[in-house]
Amino acid sequence: MMNDNESKEQAYHFNGSYTKENLDEILKELGKEFRKLNGNKMPAEIILVGGAAVVAGYGFRDRTSDIDAFIQASSAMNMAITRVAEKYDMPKDWMNQDFRKTDSYSPEIVLHSTPYKTFSNVMHVRTLPSAYIVAMKLASLRPYKYDFSDVIGIIKESGIEKKAVIDAVSDLYGGFDHLAKKDAARKLLDEIYESNDLEELYLRYRDDEVENFKILKGINDDYPELLNTDNVENILSAARKKLAAQKKDTGDPAQPSLPKSP
Repeated sequence: MMNDNESKEQAYHFNGSYTKENLDEILKELGKEFRKLNGNKMPAEIILVGGAAVVAGYGFRDRTSDIDAFIQASSAMNMAITRVAEKYDMPKDWMNQDFRKTDSYSPEIVLHSTPYKTFSNVMHVRTLPSAYIVAMKLASLRPYKYDFSDVIGIIKESGIEKKAVIDAVSDLYGGFDHLAKKDAARKLLDEIYESNDLEELYLRYRDDEVENFKILKGINDDYPELLNTDNVENILSAARKKLAAQKKDTGDPAQPSLPKSP
């Protein structure tokens, strides 16, 4: 018969995704490990961005495949992240700062972050207001992730005004003209605020993102060394055109099984 500690450990066993149910428990464990290694004299600050910020703050999305974060902490945080990974049998990079290499990164996010929760009185976790999460998503707009649907979902759920998003883009990036996909970002924002049915718009973009992810997963399974950040969208576009042509010639092909969330 399991004791209480064993029962609790099993209850929070990592299931492959970071969800509303396990996110805080994992962060709680990270705070405990960081305090053991670091003490309480040098607090850490973690700003959740990307999918983790969406999962933490909204109801329309319930999971993410990793935790993107801006981390300001002593080197003990790296060991704490590793220890939590080992405890829950998670990838070693379950929390990472890879987003700092992408178009969505801006050093200004620190100035606009807001408190989320504090763990072990030493690890202060923060997130961003809705308009700033949307701005970061608009700076990326990857068609094979959930960037498009997250923008729609956040605006739908939070009710933020268009001006707030425009101001956030200006605060983080200096305006739409500085976004890598400025035309697509403007088009999406206009489409959202002109829509009479945001739920339908959200589902349509979400379906496209899931299909794009499936396509790229199939390509990557067949050609593991082919895809990279420079060519992925061109390859996706070519693959979609090829599938559309096949569909036109042969009819609607059978859909593959749904993969894990992008």
